[in-house]
Amino acid sequence: MKITFLGAAKTVTGSCFLIETENCSFLVDCGMFQGHSKEEEMNKEKFPFDPQKLDFVLLTHAHIDHSGRIPKLYTEGFKGNIYATKATVELCEIMLPDSGHIQEFEVKWINERRQRRGQEPVPPLYTLQDAVDSLKLFKPVSYGEVIKPHKNIRVRFNDAGHLLGSAIIEIWVNENDSEIKIVFT
Repeated sequence: MKITFLGAAKTVTGSCFLIETENCSFLVDCGMFQGHSKEEEMNKEKFPFDPQKLDFVLLTHAHIDHSGRIPKLYTEGFKGNIYATKATVELCEIMLPDSGHIQEFEVKWINERRQRRGQEPVPPLYTLQDAVDSLKLFKPVSYGEVIKPHKNIRVRFNDAGHLLGSAIIEIWVNENDSEIKIVFT
């Protein structure tokens, strides 16, 4: 198993972890980078993996720095399931379309300035509609429930107390005739 830190390392935003096993790959969180313009520019970068090849996503909670790039992941080809607690799913149904609206609003303002300078317009990170469309991938899970998103992986969401629906995620990976447990808090 290999774990790659793609955000929330050397910064507090952009939570995103890629877990690759011998026959599966998935993310824990897919958050937006926030703060200074340097961090926010990181949102526009291409993912360092092929979103179409991911098997699923596990989401710890709805804060945008944990969920905010899910619509981008969707527009770049991810069509697997996104597992999260019911409350997290419900909060994302509000927060992600709102984030899409903000993306469109901000890029409109940026493009007005770019047009005055004779520059080409830039697209938004994603649109409100992209965010709405990505919501069809969400699958609610109850606290304490053990799910099998892949034949060699079991997952349990436990109450983290951080935010309504937030979870500590326990993951058991079976490979090479052994079981490894990892926990995301």
